[in-house]
Parts: sequence; structure tokens; C-alpha cells
Amino acid sequence: MKIAVSGKGGVGKTTISAYFAKRFAKEGYQVYAVDADPDLSLGTVLGIENSDIANLKPIVDMRDVIAAKSGGGGSFYSLNPDVDDVLDEYAINLGNIKFFKMGAVKQGGSSCYCRENSFLNSLMNSLLLKKNDVVVLDMGAGIEHLTRGTSKGVDAIVVVTEPTVVSVQTAKVVSNLARELEIKSVKFVGNKIRRPEEKEFLLKQLPAADILGCVSYNDHMLDAALGIETTEGSAGFEEEMDQIFQNLVKDVQV
Repeated sequence: MKIAVSGKGGVGKTTISAYFAKRFAKEGYQVYAVDADPDLSLGTVLGIENSDIANLKPIVDMRDVIAAKSGGGGSFYSLNPDVDDVLDEYAINLGNIKFFKMGAVKQGGSSCYCRENSFLNSLMNSLLLKKNDVVVLDMGAGIEHLTRGTSKGVDAIVVVTEPTVVSVQTAKVVSNLARELEIKSVKFVGNKIRRPEEKEFLLKQLPAADILGCVSYNDHMLDAALGIETTEGSAGFEEEMDQIFQNLVKDVQV
């Protein structure tokens, strides 16, 4: 199963991505947890030391490896270099989880990243199309990754949303783009629910059949987002996320 987690910034994508990665790993699957968000917080929530994450080279900065695999220097290079071995060589292992970071999109005024982007796309294709494992992609905020086609080929996209007009509007835009890309399954998770009226709001705004479940607002979510290990207040979160996980697995067969 290949899952992309998306949504408006600050809705809790990373915490939910980390839960999926840990849960699949607990079930015995080999999990590739991919931080495709420039904020680079997935590794922290997974429990990896910040110093280790900082020392992990992002794919777009691996110039020597990229050059070797794309045919060396010059203007011409392979558009589909063999990149599967990079997954093992440049990952941080955490039990059944292999974590790695994709790296940022090039900034304005910087040198051309054509070769790096080609390599990056090949790596994404390898993850999304070839691996018979579980891949969890923690995507950047908003919709840019979908318009670039990065998420094309995933089995499911889970769109996380808060019960607000702006967050739901972003969720709808992401959903429409995902369907245009022919992503097989587009599902929603409501997060930070404080009152029954907020859940009702989501049920009215989004297709009820496509909502995997809702997560109540609690301090455990905030602690998890900060990488703080605590069991206080986690029982409700675990129960709600377990139901969401079960619904996801039922909808998209592993």
C-alpha cells in the first residue's frame, strides 16, 4: 500500500503520517516513511534524534550519486536512473521503518536542478510503483505536490482537515486534483474536533462515505507533534486512530 497524507498546513498531517507508519510497522510490514515536507518534522515525530535527521543527506543534495546514476556530467542524462539501492543506502532505520527525507524544491536564483529533479522523480516512481511494501508520504502543505504530479501512482491519498471553512476548502481542492490524477482512493480524516457540531460540519461538507474518521482535539496530539513521548491523554487518540487505520486498510487492500 502506498499512502500520501496531505492537507492544509497545521492540520496534523505529520502526526497522522507517523501513526500510520508506526502501526504498519507494528503489523510486520516494511515501511518507507518519506518526509516530503520542507518542514522536515516526520522524523522527529517518529522518535528519531534531530541530530541524526540533520545528518541525513536529502536526495536532491546527493550530487555525486545523482551524477553517477544519471550518466555523469554534460547536458544529457538518463531520465530513469536505477535508484532502488538509494532507499537502503540513505535511510535511517527504526525497526521496520526506513525513514528518509526528499529535500526541498530549488529556490529562485539557484543553479539548475534539472538533473536532481529527474533523479527525484525516478526515486518517487520507485517508491510508488515498484516496492511491494508500505510507503507513507508526509506531503508538504497545500496542493503544490499534486500539481507537480509527485503523488501520482499512490493507492490512496488521505486528506487531513480541521473543521473550518478554509481547511475544508483546501481539502476539497486536494481531493479534486487527486481524482484528476486518477488516484485510486481519496479519503478524509477530520482532526482537532472539539464539539459534536464540528463533526457534523465535516459530514455536511465532505462525502460521508469517504471520511475514515475523526480525531478529537487533545494535548497528546500536540505532544506528538513536538516529538514528546507521553501516554497521558493518548487512550482516546489511539482508539480513534485505530478505527481510522482499520477503515483505511479495509478500503485499500494491502
